[in-house]
Amino acid sequence: MADIIKLLPDHVANQIAAGEVVQRPASVVKELMENAIDAGASTIKLIIKDGGKTLIQVVDDGMGMSETDARLSFERHATSKITSAQDLFNLHTKGFRGEALASIAAIAHVDMQTRKEDSEVGVQIKIEGSKIVSQEVVATPKGTSISVKNLFFNIPARRNFLKSHQVELRHITDEFHRVALVHPNIEFHFYNNGSEIFNLPKAKHRQRIAHIFGNRMEDRLVPVNEETEVVKISGFVCKPEFSKKSRGEQFFFANDRFIKSPYLHHAVAAAFEGLIKADMFPGYFLYLEVDPSSIDINIHPTKTEVKFDDENTLYAILRSTIKHSLGQFNVAPILDFDHDPNLDTPYAYKERDAILPKVTVDASFNPFIEKTGGRAMGSSFQKTSAKGWESMFEGLDRDIDVEEFSSVVIESESEVQGSLYADGEVEEHLAATFQLRRKYVMSTVRSGLLVIHQNRAHERILFEKFLGEITVKEGVSQQLLFPLELTFSKNELTVLNEIKESLTNIGFAFESLEHETVKVTGVPLMVPESGIGTVLDRLIADYMEGFDSGSLSQAEMLAKALSKNLAIKTGDVLDQESQLALVNNLFACKEPSLSPFQKVTYTIISEGDIDKKFS
Repeated sequence: MADIIKLLPDHVANQIAAGEVVQRPASVVKELMENAIDAGASTIKLIIKDGGKTLIQVVDDGMGMSETDARLSFERHATSKITSAQDLFNLHTKGFRGEALASIAAIAHVDMQTRKEDSEVGVQIKIEGSKIVSQEVVATPKGTSISVKNLFFNIPARRNFLKSHQVELRHITDEFHRVALVHPNIEFHFYNNGSEIFNLPKAKHRQRIAHIFGNRMEDRLVPVNEETEVVKISGFVCKPEFSKKSRGEQFFFANDRFIKSPYLHHAVAAAFEGLIKADMFPGYFLYLEVDPSSIDINIHPTKTEVKFDDENTLYAILRSTIKHSLGQFNVAPILDFDHDPNLDTPYAYKERDAILPKVTVDASFNPFIEKTGGRAMGSSFQKTSAKGWESMFEGLDRDIDVEEFSSVVIESESEVQGSLYADGEVEEHLAATFQLRRKYVMSTVRSGLLVIHQNRAHERILFEKFLGEITVKEGVSQQLLFPLELTFSKNELTVLNEIKESLTNIGFAFESLEHETVKVTGVPLMVPESGIGTVLDRLIADYMEGFDSGSLSQAEMLAKALSKNLAIKTGDVLDQESQLALVNNLFACKEPSLSPFQKVTYTIISEGDIDKKFS
């Protein structure tokens, strides 16, 4: 029988390895920026075109490479970070596997220019699909510049799975944040399609956070500091009132490396327990320093999943540290429920003896004895005399017969009963609605009892309303007497600029959208003036999360986000007119049975089901 196991060619092996390391353009950005940091750069520039599909370029002023090192850096498992397996337990660099450049070169066109400080000229290497096209001597500044063009050019199936330019840019921005936040001593520049998005000078951690997420973030931060034998914790948590419904501003760094840890996130959430709602997420920027030998980074190609030797101790320290910081800065009230202030004894009373209280009792007191010469103790009601009742009927005709009078009374009673049950009123009575537990609207139909979920039903109504307004561009705007100025981060402003046209179609009016400040001059009729900032914050967060879901258009995504934030909530009290309007508007929708999030909006309990309960 012929042998069937064969050794794969190098270019095939490189493409397979690239699939683990390079998942999207953001993966390339992460690897190149981490290499620049390991090279000791003080200034790093990131240049992006078309969401990274056309160009990703990272320029640094680090130590650079010699001609031999530049050529060898594109080989698999070639690295300057470690020399033995023991070095994996004492890592002080970002990279260590030696696979990043080889993987990137296998699936893209790479152009690298590099020069060491003590060299007069540098070297330029061009690679396409792991094949070296050219290697030349060039004049280039000190440091390294790597350009990655036409990502996944030789893997079209992988390229087709990439999202839109905006979505890929958002992922690249997330990776940029993760690197820039942990290295405030490095100057960063970020350019997209020729325009500058971020210009981050060297600063402290708090200032770097404010530069990235806007100046309003600086007032929301509470410092966290603790140093133990196990871990040194520093950084900031956001105040409870600024928690959000989406996971956005949540960053863990271990030994200057961004990590994802649901276990540690639970520790932070436990510290905020009782201060925020169950469905809200606190923001945090936490930096952990642990012994390199107590952490394992080499368990996932992206290096974001790590393992700690003693996670339970780390959990307890992190939770107590955050609770202490929240209490220390008067963010969380310090309450001792076991302490009774009534038992506190003043210091001056320390040596005094206890004194029995004097109580006087009137033994002769009886509330049922009438006092002479005065009003009796008891009820103040006095029975009036019935004399003179005949005067009430003075002036009436005395000749009315008793039988005639009784017939008149009977006739009038029958007329009243007939008017109470007129046909129109009976129909209105049958169409009446009522609210159950401030969650459901109940009504009767021919087939039984109609039960409507008020939140989901209103989401469906608003979704179709907003979707129609965005499409037809006929939204009604309510102009504000005084324009409202709101502050957003650069990333949030990018999202607002993307959806500005759709927001304008449904009634929003903006005077300016630049320099982290948004001036709102008009809002849709359904948006209260006091909640404009909250609605826009949640709208941006929902849009950033939901737009990755696939085939939904921008109009559909925006209509879903708006309907979710403006719909009637469970617990809201509805009057009779609102209940009837909800029922009528729901069944006027094209798809009344499902909410925009594919949840059932109503159900009908048939008369037969009710009969079974009594059988």
